[in-house]
Amino acid sequence: MSASSIQSLLPGLQTEIDLLAWLSQAEPGDALEYHQGFLALDRSPHARTLGERDRLALGRLARRAMWLADQGLVHLLQRRVGRDRFSYLAIARPWIGSVPLSVSTLITEEAA
Repeated sequence: MSASSIQSLLPGLQTEIDLLAWLSQAEPGDALEYHQGFLALDRSPHARTLGERDRLALGRLARRAMWLADQGLVHLLQRRVGRDRFSYLAIARPWIGSVPLSVSTLITEEAA
């Protein structure tokens, strides 16, 4: 996987809906950088790296990424890009069945 094949939700924090929209259009093997930093620290209420609103949005984004991995829809990995700084990636897995995913399907499946 080359750096040019990795899409990014950056700069700025995006929402879990952005992640789902990307996945609904992604081909198997496509990669998305959904965060860059130190995710565990950036999500902590004790860290001052993000404001409250952005920190909560990042928490939702990270939980959604983990849920997608648990469903077998993405692989999650991280790359070190510096001292205490990582690139967090979601890699689209092959679709189950022949029908691509839709954002509304992903949202309703989690709610069920």
